[in-house]
Amino acid sequence: MVYTVTFNPSVDYIVSVNDFELGMTNRTASELMLPGGKGINVSIVLGNLGIANIALGFMAGFTGDEIVRMLEQAGVQSDFIKLEHGISRINLKLKNIDGTEINGQGPDIGQQQIDQLMGKLDQLNTDDVLVLAGSIPSSMPDDIYQQILKRLSDKNMTIAVDATKDLLLNVLEYHPFLIKPNHHELGEIFGVTLSEWSDVIPYAKKLQERGAKNVLVSMGGKGAVLIAENGQIIAGESSKGVVKNTVGAGDSMVAGFMAGWMQKRDYEHAFRMGLASGGASACSENLATRQEIETEYEKTAVHYL
Repeated sequence: MVYTVTFNPSVDYIVSVNDFELGMTNRTASELMLPGGKGINVSIVLGNLGIANIALGFMAGFTGDEIVRMLEQAGVQSDFIKLEHGISRINLKLKNIDGTEINGQGPDIGQQQIDQLMGKLDQLNTDDVLVLAGSIPSSMPDDIYQQILKRLSDKNMTIAVDATKDLLLNVLEYHPFLIKPNHHELGEIFGVTLSEWSDVIPYAKKLQERGAKNVLVSMGGKGAVLIAENGQIIAGESSKGVVKNTVGAGDSMVAGFMAGWMQKRDYEHAFRMGLASGGASACSENLATRQEIETEYEKTAVHYL
C-alpha cells in the first residue's frame, strides 16, 4: 500500500479577481475550493492514476471535516488523527495576481498526537511505499522527517521526500528512494542560482552523494532533471500547454514518478510519468486526471545527458 503524510493539510480557496484594487472591496470572478497540502495532492493524483493509497496526517475542526469529505469525494481513503482544538488551515490563493497566496497557520500538534502518528507508521512494512511531503507546523519538532526515517530505517521501505532545506537535508543519511527539490530550493541549499539543466546536475549529484538514491529536480516551464540511482541522467520538458494553475504541479510530478516506478521499475518511464503528471496539472484547473496525464505522456520527450 502507498501512504502519504500531510502534517498541515488545508482547504485551498482558489480565486481570481479582475482588476484587483488595494483598499477596495473586490469580488471574485471565479472560485474553487479544494483539499490542499502536498501529501494530499500526491494522494489525489495517485488515485487518479488508479493507485490505491491512504492519506495520513492531522486534521481539526470543521475545515478538517471538509478536507476528509472532499478526499472521500475524490476517491481517496484517509486516516487522519483528529485534533481536539483548533481548525485545519485555510489557504487563500489569488491565481491571477502573480501567484499571490495567503496561507493559514494550522492547529497546534502535541507530542501525544505525534506519537499516534508514529504508531500508525510503525505498522508499515517493507512492501509499503511512503511519501512525506510539505512543510510542518511550528508546533512540531523541526527534525520530524528525520525521526520518521530513522524509525523506519530497518524496514527498507520505498520512501519519497518532498521538503525544503533542513527537513530535506536531515533525511539524506537514511537513503530515501526519491527526493524532489525544485531548482530554486536546490540553489538555496548551496547558495547558487540554477536555471538550466546543466546547472542543476552537479548540485543534484551532491545530494545523491549525501545519501539520496534518486534526485528529481523540477524546473517549472523548463521541465525537470533526474539523477537516477543507476547512473542515468535524464532531462525533459512537458508540452507547452497553457498554464492555468501551478498549485500542485510539483506534487503531481512526485505522484507520477512514483506511479511510473511502481508500474515498470524503469527510470525513463517513471520520469516521463512525472513530467506528464506535473505538466498536465499545470495546464488544468484542478489536479490532472488519468486521461490528461496519458495524453501529456505521449507528447513528452526526454534526453539522456
